[in-house]
Amino acid sequence: MIRDVSAGKWPAVLGLVAFGCSGTQTHSAACSKDVDCRDPRVCERGVCVDPQAVTSNRGSGIESPQVSTTAVRGAPPFAMFGGDARHTGRRGGPAPGKPPRELWKVALGGVVAGSPTLGPDGTIYIASHDHSLYAVDPAGKVKWKLATGDRSWSTPAVAEDGTIYVGSDDDHLYAVKADGKVSWKLRLGACDPKGFGPESSRCDVDGGPTIGSDGTIYVGGDGIHAVWPNGTLRWKLATAEHVASTPALAADGTVYAGSQDDALYAVSPDGVKKWEVRTGGDVDAPPAIGADGTIYVGSDDKALYAISAAGKVAWKTVAAEPIRGGAAIGADGTIYVGSLDGALYAIAPTGKVSWKLAAADKIVATPGIATNKTILVGSEDEHLYAISPSGTLLWLIALGGDVDTTPAIAPDGTIYVAGDDAHLHAFR
Repeated sequence: MIRDVSAGKWPAVLGLVAFGCSGTQTHSAACSKDVDCRDPRVCERGVCVDPQAVTSNRGSGIESPQVSTTAVRGAPPFAMFGGDARHTGRRGGPAPGKPPRELWKVALGGVVAGSPTLGPDGTIYIASHDHSLYAVDPAGKVKWKLATGDRSWSTPAVAEDGTIYVGSDDDHLYAVKADGKVSWKLRLGACDPKGFGPESSRCDVDGGPTIGSDGTIYVGGDGIHAVWPNGTLRWKLATAEHVASTPALAADGTVYAGSQDDALYAVSPDGVKKWEVRTGGDVDAPPAIGADGTIYVGSDDKALYAISAAGKVAWKTVAAEPIRGGAAIGADGTIYVGSLDGALYAIAPTGKVSWKLAAADKIVATPGIATNKTILVGSEDEHLYAISPSGTLLWLIALGGDVDTTPAIAPDGTIYVAGDDAHLHAFR
């Protein structure tokens, strides 16, 4: 049975909800999460209780969510958008020095806008505009296909326990077991999912969920949401417009996400807004966080911003067109980012452009960095490019459709990539 814990069907539990951009909330002095309580007690509605005390809401007809006493952990390496919670862009294996050959391809029934994700057992998870989430084994066989209520732009995230989290334009976040069964789904906004235009789409659960070290899931929609692993809302920071950006997490638990109200938001672990930095355009690009805590994010105002953890703009580097994909950060601190001007930029930590390489069409994709430092990036010229850290083009392969996604790389060097040709491809 699917447990639907949609907003409006559950009372406020296990967290603090922020309505409005101020981030103002009421706080419980007792607990805000399970780790605040002495084991084996758990945090239920702001109070530490014995697990046996988590029971039904008597007389309401609504069953309370079951809180696990088992420690929850975040994702394995490379098992979410950007490869990790900071979105550094690191991939799980090396890229070849010459054009790889195609091993297989699998039809997915629709355009793919979210990137493939590798689970701990090598299964590839990928969402499609055919309203489905697919699980594909490393040999190219579809293990299962799960229908969602609408198309998905989301990059799946996989937790250490094997749970897959994915968003959909039906305004829900889904938690899916490794066997393809839905554990729960949570509606994150009250928009009309069947409507058209900005007021309908502002609740779409776009981007890829980001999993924190304690298992909390962070995702956009009609604001920035933090969701407990059991499917209940931990907190929400409402924004004036849609959050398509995938949230990034700093080491201190600060959550960063961009919004179509032209701002990058910083939110403390308890859901209170710390600051916002306004740009000159929509911030659809997911932020990436450097080793020193600097946040790098692109905007429709054609600039890549470097912003300190205190919310101060250190510098901005201007491209010829908007920047809608995320940045990837090399081991030496170099920032790699694409632009709708068709170029991949390599930018030093000082903001100076080291080099740029031109594709034949727009780059919306977020670059990925292989373990051997090769940068992979897709383009709307229907090619995947491999580039050395010095800016030399190593190879490119044609895919038959726009490539707005980031490839996944397995430890053995197998590259998994998908795009507008509605197929998942494996190359090695």
